[in-house]
Amino acid sequence: MKDLKDWAAVHRVYSQTKSKRATASILGIARNTVRRLLAMTEEPVYHRNEYHSVIDPFKEQIIEWRCEPYCFNGTRIFRELKGRGYDGSIGPVYRYLKRVDEDVGSRISRKATVRHESPPGDQAQFDWTEYQLSVGGRQRTVYCFALVLAASRKKAASFSLKQDADAIYEAVQELFDDLGGVTREILIDNPKALVTENNPKSEDEIRYNPHALLMAAHLGTELNACPCYWPRKKGKVERPFNYIEEQFIKGNTFASMEELNRRGKEFINDWCSRKHSTTKRIPNQHYLLEEKGTLLPLPGQHFYVKEMQSRKISYDSYISINGNKYSVPVQYAGKKVFFRIVYGFRIMVYDAGGMFILGREASDGKQQIRTDTEHYEAIAPKTATSIPQIRRDFTARFSNGARYLDAAGRRFDQPTHHARKIMELGEIYDDDALDMFIGTAVDEGKMDIKSFRTLLREYNSGIRQLHAAGRETASPARVPDSGLLTRDCSYYEEYAKEACHAGDSH
Repeated sequence: MKDLKDWAAVHRVYSQTKSKRATASILGIARNTVRRLLAMTEEPVYHRNEYHSVIDPFKEQIIEWRCEPYCFNGTRIFRELKGRGYDGSIGPVYRYLKRVDEDVGSRISRKATVRHESPPGDQAQFDWTEYQLSVGGRQRTVYCFALVLAASRKKAASFSLKQDADAIYEAVQELFDDLGGVTREILIDNPKALVTENNPKSEDEIRYNPHALLMAAHLGTELNACPCYWPRKKGKVERPFNYIEEQFIKGNTFASMEELNRRGKEFINDWCSRKHSTTKRIPNQHYLLEEKGTLLPLPGQHFYVKEMQSRKISYDSYISINGNKYSVPVQYAGKKVFFRIVYGFRIMVYDAGGMFILGREASDGKQQIRTDTEHYEAIAPKTATSIPQIRRDFTARFSNGARYLDAAGRRFDQPTHHARKIMELGEIYDDDALDMFIGTAVDEGKMDIKSFRTLLREYNSGIRQLHAAGRETASPARVPDSGLLTRDCSYYEEYAKEACHAGDSH
């Protein structure tokens, strides 16, 4: 073909230039080529080269074996051909089979797919993938479980440090909780935690993991395993994982697994508030208008395969798990409780009756102690018991505090004992009132706690009237200024009894 084009061009240009050198220069070819083409009096004829394949003698036989009733695969056909004298490799056989699968008769490509749209409430698709991301300052392998409602495309996701059977069962149930109901079937892949046997070459029923069947029965749904090696069957849940990685995982770090789950759920909900590229509808709206009402109700509690483990809470109100200690509310001190670990990081603690107490994220290490001060509020001292801390608190709260401690230090062996008792009265009186009483106590030398309470009783009975400077004047009986009290004194009977007893002794 090249010679034919060059021959025509050389003869046309040479007829004008009459120079082989000029013709070669204009066309950008060698003078010997110009000389050779000018010597040809007739235009060259194009001939297609024919190449033969080692499988040419066997093509008809290959087609026969590929089609029914044989339906042999490539390796079987190759073995049969070797028995008939074929001496080539398996490569040409596979290349020809690819053409056969696409072109023979009316055969349809194996990639051809019929799109199926499920009615609302019928199907949810479940799957998971793994990501590498930074959690708690180090790179970790984290598993993302996702559930998609096939009709509305509303999605839910959770993140785990494990992908074992317990994590899978918990994820299915948690994600249905997030979606507010259960579909009539769950389309799943074929992991051993869900499917024990799904032979594509057999007509036998799919065999499901017994624990997975129990979970499905607990939810009131049915499992539907997709064909092996056919990920497009559950494409609605396969495709979002790449979007989650690109738009949420990459470039982000997370302080803890709980933060990852919280932010991940917020991301998924925001994604479901945008128009879906296939349905052209907003999943959250589609779900609320058409699918939520068709979902089956959620069971009252989750299904678990393993029994909970038991622990006795220490008297300082800690539960010990895997070498670490975690505080629990003090009312459980000395009692037996139960716990389980979900997703490899979430500790869930229950009382003896099965009532949920609290959830904590497991420490990433050993010999660590995690304390929540709110767990000790019922028994926590109202004021500090450490002498240096009492001094700091007393002088910080009251302008007369330093003067009181200095004067009391010259009279008492333990001035902080009386200062601490005065601070405990902060549950009855506000700090401004106590500060004025403290000034009066220093001026009159009535700095012990019993004398201090006598001052308070005299004020409440109307005998005393305090001035801002801390000095009092006589006053007729009157109703105390309620602005100085933070609570009714009758609420603190023990203080009233102690004050009366102190008055009787004087």
